Amino acid sequence: MQFLWSLFAPRRTYRYFARLDSAERCLAFKHCQVPPMGDGWVEINEIRPHWLHQPLPTSARLSPRIRRLRLHSALAG
Repeated sequence: MQFLWSLFAPRRTYRYFARLDSAERCLAFKHCQVPPMGDGWVEINEIRPHWLHQPLPTSARLSPRIRRLRLHSALAG
């Protein structure tokens, strides 16, 4: 019975973050529910290992405005 309840329970949403150095190169990735503590973390749309030690593409970053629009559209539907 617990399994059936788990099917309908809201899922925890995980977000993706990348830590950038002063030259905007990716140093690390993190997959968590809340933004990591500390400087240099930016929210990204996905994790791609080949971005490590490379400049992060601008298309990979999520702006706070885009994230709010997604949340709003998810709640409206």
